[in-house]
Amino acid sequence: MKEIRDLNILAIESSCDETAAAVVHNGREVLSNIISSQIDLHKLYGGVVPEIASRKHIEKINQVIEEALKEADVTLDDIDVVGVTYGPGLVGALLVGVAEAKAIAFARNLPLVGVHHIEGHISANYIEHPDLEPPFLCLVASGGHTHLVCVREYGKYEILGRTRDDAAGEAYDKVARAIGLGYPGGPKIDRIAKEGNPDAVKFPKAHIEGAEYDFSFSGLKSAVLNYINGCKMKGESFDPADIAASFQKAVVEVLVENSMKAVEDYGMYKFAIAGGVASNTALRAAMKQACEEKGVKFYHPSPIYCTDNAAMIGAAAFYEYLAGTRHGWDLNAVPNLKLGER
Repeated sequence: MKEIRDLNILAIESSCDETAAAVVHNGREVLSNIISSQIDLHKLYGGVVPEIASRKHIEKINQVIEEALKEADVTLDDIDVVGVTYGPGLVGALLVGVAEAKAIAFARNLPLVGVHHIEGHISANYIEHPDLEPPFLCLVASGGHTHLVCVREYGKYEILGRTRDDAAGEAYDKVARAIGLGYPGGPKIDRIAKEGNPDAVKFPKAHIEGAEYDFSFSGLKSAVLNYINGCKMKGESFDPADIAASFQKAVVEVLVENSMKAVEDYGMYKFAIAGGVASNTALRAAMKQACEEKGVKFYHPSPIYCTDNAAMIGAAAFYEYLAGTRHGWDLNAVPNLKLGER
């Protein structure tokens, strides 16, 4: 890795339902991290509405940038690099952030660095763990992604496994809706599951033959919906807390089992989690225990860095910048951007 310079990065994130800006110093020190959430608005519709999300990003983006600069006690004169998420995500939301970042970089003659959203989630672990350096394994679990990744070097990734259908967070949202909890499902299931019996219902755990690190949650989601419909057809009652706890147990066990299989096979002794589902208390506890049993150092971001945020984009942009990544004014949103693509 090249010698670290004294760099302030203005980072912008607007890939889904949160408009965020941050100022990050040398990839590890967060000077500010401002998030404007749209969750209360999207709750009215049971999920994210892309057009509404895009309009809200346009309304909020200048405000969060101004607030991030103010909280960091800097001006644009103190910024050395502009980093921005350019994929994957909702194309309208991404375009707002990319256009804003290009405008600032052009007006101030600053380097522009586009960042992959999942790379940002992985890099969130660098913020609070100064000892964490590649190589290590990382499980990224969120509403749109479930990836098991080997981080070879800063910015160099090998995807070991991914979901074949629903992401873990997506399954949480759908099951939460089915048992009447509403959106967003992850935090609500995590909360109510503490009151339920995780062994009340035995839900299936999918393992993909020939792809031992891959995940599949569609069958689990369908099993939960079938169980609920079966109870209703028979006139039997069911306890939402028991269903939530049993569903969560099935998800967590698969995530942990596949992850620990990769730890053994790759001989890695550093393991991290990232993404919105990484703030789930049951997953954190199970991963911590599994890592301790194998003598593996376990890393996880604080909940504020698990959700979509700009600080993680600033961390990723720093290492991309050191690696020589620069984007031109033709940088565009790439809604289906794959991890490792440039």
